Amino acid sequence: MQIESLAVTDPALKGQADIIAARCGLQLVSLNTDLPQLVLTDTRLEIRVPGLGGPIFIDFTAGKNQHRRQFGGGRGQPLAKAVGLKKGANPYIVDATAGFGRDAFVFASLGCRVTLIEQNPVMAALLADALQRAVADDDVAEIISRMQLHHGNAVNYLASLAEIDRPDVVYLDPMYPSRDKTALVKKEMQLLHQLVGPDSNSSDLLNMSREVALKRVAVKRPKGAEFFANQQPHVSIESKNTRYDIYTLKFANGVVYPTL
Repeated sequence: MQIESLAVTDPALKGQADIIAARCGLQLVSLNTDLPQLVLTDTRLEIRVPGLGGPIFIDFTAGKNQHRRQFGGGRGQPLAKAVGLKKGANPYIVDATAGFGRDAFVFASLGCRVTLIEQNPVMAALLADALQRAVADDDVAEIISRMQLHHGNAVNYLASLAEIDRPDVVYLDPMYPSRDKTALVKKEMQLLHQLVGPDSNSSDLLNMSREVALKRVAVKRPKGAEFFANQQPHVSIESKNTRYDIYTLKFANGVVYPTL
């Protein structure tokens, strides 16, 4: 599925919509409920897709993100352990497959500085809108200040980093092609699969991440899934439905050094 147009619910928003449309390569058209569209309202940017129910948007101040911030388990949760969060240690993390930004928000809420990379222009626009809205909320403004968004190809971004800008951790949550359509009951995941499509550069992304990360690469996988890019991790951390594969090696001058 491709989203090719942007609509507004109020003509007064046209100036702001022109900027978003240019960034995303979309046409600014009238609202059409029969087509998948990016829609700018007076409160947020959202995607409307016929057949997927209500609008889809990102909100770091409420809903799932608020629940994970308040009840997610803190530094003891498997996600935090996967990126090496310890008492007094706040690694700098590059989330190279940002998606809806939920895991990145957890990292930032636990004190980490996070760069989110999102290649899909529509998803990047949703993230940018959510960050802009959330920074005005007193409850999460400090968290949002630790989150920086980059729209572009993750492999190219990582390859361009200067030595001083290398992250401690690269986090990957690559698209996983589900064999069972019933696993895609959540409309957000259905949309993400349709927008982003199947993974096509797994080896390049993992290899570059392992070259750039100073301490580790953490890859999120469904429990029971094959290893990403067919590369066996150093160790794995499992939760009920998820497995985090940890690559705790760094490369320097052609020599491999353990970083446990």
